[in-house]
Amino acid sequence: MLTTPALRLLNQSRPDLQISVVVEKAFEPVFEGNPAVVEVLPPSATAIRSWKPDLCLNLHGGTRSQWITTLSGARWRAGFAHHSFAFTYNVKIGGAQEIIGVKRKVHTAEHLAAAVFALGVPVQRVPPAQLFTTQSSAKGRYAVLHAFASAPEKRWPADRFCEVARYLKLWNITPIFLAGKDDDATCFEPHQVFRGSLAELKALLSKAAVFVGNDSGPAHMAAAFLVPSVVLFGTSDPKIWRPWRTEAQVIAAPHGLGEVSVSRVIAALERLHMLEEAHA
Repeated sequence: MLTTPALRLLNQSRPDLQISVVVEKAFEPVFEGNPAVVEVLPPSATAIRSWKPDLCLNLHGGTRSQWITTLSGARWRAGFAHHSFAFTYNVKIGGAQEIIGVKRKVHTAEHLAAAVFALGVPVQRVPPAQLFTTQSSAKGRYAVLHAFASAPEKRWPADRFCEVARYLKLWNITPIFLAGKDDDATCFEPHQVFRGSLAELKALLSKAAVFVGNDSGPAHMAAAFLVPSVVLFGTSDPKIWRPWRTEAQVIAAPHGLGEVSVSRVIAALERLHMLEEAHA
């Protein structure tokens, strides 16, 4: 998700270039409909070599992506100098702070945009992430809640999400819980539970009145659609991972999400409502 601002900047600066994105099949819908992307390729050196790129830019930094970049056949192979196998690049990119000209921590969207700035795109304000989708089939005013995350320490207790859902219903906002195919959503089943595809999730999020969830992929998807959001952070750093360029209330609890009360989340939702009213 947070590569899309960099792609947007590159496309706007160099519309003469054709840009392809290399990504796992499961995440292809993130780039569907994106006008900056002409093709989505599988994470295979063979596939990239067949596309015959002049430049291969590694924004991921993992070992696999670094070797795919090395074997891409591209004349220019670029990546950040701090990557563990940076010796395989013939274009090494320095630190994002230096490139952007700041001393503070940078958001991940800024960090990734710094790569295209280093390659020649004029340094400028980094825009929001972008997603593209068709009209959502969901009806009425609804909120999307995501109570799952990649690790236990990143999850706010499920019963507190249920309590937030009760408040939302009192406000005439229908709560819809997100769940993956392997997630146990039994405790959320008195409410609507969504288990659709990533493409269907894009459509659902695009028309949501509000998003409430743990720090995770769906939070960044909601931000790309400029959905007002309340996002809970445990061990991860909100300065690096907070919702990018959308109205958001961040609740950080580095000592454990168990210390975050329901009233604190409700207060954050009320502040979002005030922001919404002020903009109206």
